[in-house]
Amino acid sequence: MNVTLDAEHAAKLALLAEREHTHVGNLARALLSQAIDDAGRDPRATVALLDGIAGAYERAQLGLEQAHSGQTSALDAP
Repeated sequence: MNVTLDAEHAAKLALLAEREHTHVGNLARALLSQAIDDAGRDPRATVALLDGIAGAYERAQLGLEQAHSGQTSALDAP
């Protein structure tokens, strides 16, 4: 999975990783995993989490359109 952050959040993540002396990817994975675990406890929290992502619905719709039109890549493609 690839997650793209806007410039502001990417900079915040980089600062946090630097303070924790860890790799940005490791920190991002840990934070996302924790958010998913926390949201999974209450379905309303999951909806609120997803609703809080700017443009998420539009990007999901674009992904569906791309998948239906065959604009996809196999997960094991190089």
